[in-house]
Amino acid sequence: MNKGELIEAVARNTGESKATAAKVIDETLDVIVSGVVSQGKVQITGFGTFEARDRKARTARNPQTGEEVKVAATRVPAFKAGKAFKDQVKPG
Repeated sequence: MNKGELIEAVARNTGESKATAAKVIDETLDVIVSGVVSQGKVQITGFGTFEARDRKARTARNPQTGEEVKVAATRVPAFKAGKAFKDQVKPG
């Protein structure tokens, strides 16, 4: 499912217009991103946790040349699914 399909599904399920659904989804995503940036974590019980994780500096290897390349430390976004979400995805 892509963003357009998500907007259509939300509009259909709520009876709202696509424009309203798009605005709500965009605003929700903006709040999640802002929360991760400012507080480091956004937890939605039953759904999951969005957080920022630190990656250490490391040495990688260029697969074409075999040359070692230094990769700087960085901060990346991550998502960990909650138990209710995992249970719905799990077969059986």
